[in-house]
Amino acid sequence: MTYQETLDWMFAQLPMYQKQGKTAFKKDLTNTIALAKHLGNPERKFKSIHVGGTNGKGSTSHMIASILQEAGYKVGLYTSPHLKNFTERIRINGEEISKDSVKDFIVKNKPFLEGQGLSFFEMTVCMAFNEFANKNVDIAVVEVGLGGRLDSTNIITPEVSVITNIGLDHTQFLGETLIEIAGEKAGIIKNSVPVVIGERQKETTLVFERKAEECGVELVFASDSHEVYSTDLLGDYQLHNSRTAVRAVKELKDYVISKESIEKGLLNVVRNTNLKGRWQILQGLPKIICDTAHNKEGLSYVLAQLSKENYKRLHILLGVVSDKKLENVLPMFPKEAVYYFCRPNIPRGLSEEKLKEKAKKYGLRGESYSSVNDGYKSLKINLKENDLAYVGGSTFVVAEII
Repeated sequence: MTYQETLDWMFAQLPMYQKQGKTAFKKDLTNTIALAKHLGNPERKFKSIHVGGTNGKGSTSHMIASILQEAGYKVGLYTSPHLKNFTERIRINGEEISKDSVKDFIVKNKPFLEGQGLSFFEMTVCMAFNEFANKNVDIAVVEVGLGGRLDSTNIITPEVSVITNIGLDHTQFLGETLIEIAGEKAGIIKNSVPVVIGERQKETTLVFERKAEECGVELVFASDSHEVYSTDLLGDYQLHNSRTAVRAVKELKDYVISKESIEKGLLNVVRNTNLKGRWQILQGLPKIICDTAHNKEGLSYVLAQLSKENYKRLHILLGVVSDKKLENVLPMFPKEAVYYFCRPNIPRGLSEEKLKEKAKKYGLRGESYSSVNDGYKSLKINLKENDLAYVGGSTFVVAEII
């Protein structure tokens, strides 16, 4: 098998959430546990930090990894989904897993993977853990994929568990209320493992307090700190994430992390980890910004920051997935903007015509385009020198233009 054939085979396995949505969600850790056992339980051979939450868990994971790298440690980083290349999901000190390692893992374990009927996500998580164990990382930062309690990453026993915040996203899997969702996310809290909660929220604090008491651990809320840290990640919302990242590394035992490592780590996240798609400025004049925010809470931060920008006219390239509750997010978008409605190139991408029709009900007007690239080309043609453009609505829209 070539590398591309390997990826094609992986993507063709039991439906992948990234492409299919709800039908790919498996409420069971049996397969992950079985594959981990088959591999000799690599998750027990390295130390880790587990990062969950609704928004900011990706940025926070990258910040933690960057700080630890600046402190001189060999750091694994597992995140999802990828933007451009599958190998982005598994990194060590910012370097992506090699294509040969991906291919070799699948070829070597293919009979077991097929026989067990493993999903794309299950095999990818175990591939990451196998890589981290084989490369003898000092510590790995592991981002939860979806939820927490039943997420494939939840076979690790970390040094610290982190939950950034709770918002209404993926409600079809995790519950319709913040309390229900918090219950699922709290599933990564384990006995005697320190817990950092990024943001103290009235609706969810009691859920976390009860779970922490049950596990005999003390809760730390990063938002109780009023320290301000500078970071190279743009976007006002990164203030919350930086506080959470700093609090998490301070909870680590047996690791020496200086104030200088924290400061340098936060200022060099992009260089150290190659993070993309968070308030990323694609060009200067006229200015084009993209961001992967895709739910109510995430978009509220991004749109508030967008309103602070100076511009003559605002252009927005917008695409979403079909299971998005548009009535929760479309009312937040500015009515005075010119819209370019598009469909992300994945099976669960919402058609541009349906998005345009729904957006019209909320006073958002513009043209529809059958692809992200067509919409982006049109936006760039129409953009004048003092205008501003924003690209977003979905991770998959951003992935197609960066």
